[in-house]
Amino acid sequence: MSIPFIDLKTQYQALKPQIQARIDAVLEHGQYIMGPEVKELEDKLAAFTGARHCITCASGTEALLISLMALGVGPGDEVVTTPFTFVATAEVIVLLGATPVFVDVEADTCNIDVSKIEAAITPRTKAIMPVSLYGQPADMDEINVIAAKHGLPVIEDACQSFGASYKGRKSCNLSTIGCTSFFPSKPLGCYGDGGAIFTNDDNLAKAMREIRVHGQEKRYVHTRIGVGGRMDTLQCAIVLAKLERFDWEVAERERIGARYSQLLINAPRGIVVPAVRNDRTSVFAQYTVRLTDRAAIQKAFTEAGIPTAVHYPVPLHQQPAYRGLGRADCPISEQMAQQVMSLPMGPDLTDEDQARIVDELVRATNNAAG
Repeated sequence: MSIPFIDLKTQYQALKPQIQARIDAVLEHGQYIMGPEVKELEDKLAAFTGARHCITCASGTEALLISLMALGVGPGDEVVTTPFTFVATAEVIVLLGATPVFVDVEADTCNIDVSKIEAAITPRTKAIMPVSLYGQPADMDEINVIAAKHGLPVIEDACQSFGASYKGRKSCNLSTIGCTSFFPSKPLGCYGDGGAIFTNDDNLAKAMREIRVHGQEKRYVHTRIGVGGRMDTLQCAIVLAKLERFDWEVAERERIGARYSQLLINAPRGIVVPAVRNDRTSVFAQYTVRLTDRAAIQKAFTEAGIPTAVHYPVPLHQQPAYRGLGRADCPISEQMAQQVMSLPMGPDLTDEDQARIVDELVRATNNAAG
């Protein structure tokens, strides 16, 4: 039997009555844009993270874009970030006419290497944007200290880490602004595109709410440049239904991620499991191992009917559209791009399927080693 890479069908069956009731309620009241579910979701997400403000928006990409716009990032500015991430992280910087300045990552977590951030800061730096990759927050306290020293805001790209904790605090409430995504495959996903922005700054929250609706302070009064960045009421309703078992899902993600690592503790050489720092948790948006012979092992997995993915095969500073845009000396990111492979992961992954995946990984690695 095939194993899904992310099992959304089982999740849906577990939540079907709640999801259907939420959708029906929206269809009945007919407020498809900025309906009551939007504010209800924002209030519940703010309470979950502990942030003062939550602003839902059309996607995780839009969350990052609106955040940069609220901070006034524009042509001539620089934003320090990582090249080992999904393209949206740098895309929004470039769309505003600014330049991404890429800082390399740590080999064990694939998060930005804090020791290299300060050297990347110049008089043109307008913000620091770390990514909480694979579901684990970056070294946010150390990043915030560097940012405060230079008078810079920090945007946590938490599109993969909603639900994770850092020193007892929730991801998305660890810096000036936190952004997340509700893309269907994320730890908390909707059934389309969606995202959210979190902040404790009242002025930034006001600006971001206005930017989200074409820069409107009130209807047809446009006080700033904005975008059409609202999250649909239907998608908010779906996330509200999914929130009902999200705490359980986070606990299962942590358990399954830890079980992967335990099952692989005596794995053959050539497999490196992801590190999770002692002072934080990971929601394992992906369970991503490092391999010395990825191509051969992926081929074996395909033949066994087990899906895999590579997050990410080309770091952003080597992407055709971004090559030459920003300064970059990132050998670790380049190495990771050649070695990482993500295994099926999710709160509904059974122990039996997980054991089969691990067995195949060990078998394929041994075969690749000859």
